[in-house]
Amino acid sequence: MNVSESSPAGSPDAGRTCSKAPEVASVRVQLEMQSLWRQFDQLGTEMIVTKAGRRMFPTFQVHISGMDPAAEYVLLMDFIPVDDKRYRYAFHSSSWLVAGRGDIAAPGRVHFHPDSPARGAQWVKQTVSFDRLKLTNNLLDDNGHMILSSMHRYQPRLHVVLVDRSSDSQRFAHRNFCTFSFPETRFIAVTAYQNHRITQLKIACNPFAKGFRSADSENSCSLIVQSVILLSDRRHTALCQTESAGLCLPWSVFEESPSACEDQTQRRSSAHGAAQTALTEAALSYDGGSHYYSAPALLTVPCQWDPSTALR
Repeated sequence: MNVSESSPAGSPDAGRTCSKAPEVASVRVQLEMQSLWRQFDQLGTEMIVTKAGRRMFPTFQVHISGMDPAAEYVLLMDFIPVDDKRYRYAFHSSSWLVAGRGDIAAPGRVHFHPDSPARGAQWVKQTVSFDRLKLTNNLLDDNGHMILSSMHRYQPRLHVVLVDRSSDSQRFAHRNFCTFSFPETRFIAVTAYQNHRITQLKIACNPFAKGFRSADSENSCSLIVQSVILLSDRRHTALCQTESAGLCLPWSVFEESPSACEDQTQRRSSAHGAAQTALTEAALSYDGGSHYYSAPALLTVPCQWDPSTALR
């Protein structure tokens, strides 16, 4: 199991003794698929954002330990800008360059894990996956997706919040949560992949994209190639028959003129390229199922915890 471990961070009382409640002070989080995340990070991870919302790959998955088995916790994620820059991809150098100041950040949103709240015993017994989370660039999105700006760099963060049922829980809200982040999960939001190596790595590693490519893309390409070969054979046969008879017949007697055949071959080649592009995009768009999940409802934690103040 490839993992990367992180300790609680982001507390306004960082460095103070016992700044966190005992139920969250001992929580540890390990990032799953660490080696895969690092492969993408070395190339400059890109994540597609669309109007309808696109799932992340690699999926953000973690293993949690150190929770109080009897206590209840809420897990949620948000995305913060790494800086205030806008980027562009330089194809000649295969690198990302700063293109200017970034856009004004969209109103912050959080994504609650659909199993929240749950006892610590449930969270620690298996891998926690945020596979229903989707990214969008639609500022008017009403589906609860995470709103990001294209060509900006983001850092995903995981927040573990203790459900405190005491009457004065609001007073100690800052003690009841901890934040985790992993540098290798940073990415640039894009509407289309810029680095072709990122595209290749996603196809190679995403089981859904790989299966879609092998099942349909290769068959479609094979049919197109066979059609082109058949057209060439028919033209060659007609040419041989004409020469053997010593006749100067116009190509219209056969199926098409030479120029028409060449035009059709070119059109088929163009169609072949377009088909490959469409199939690749479709493969990368497929997220493993035909179901569309509605956004998780914003839960009211009994501790009256306020994300706008606690997570700053």
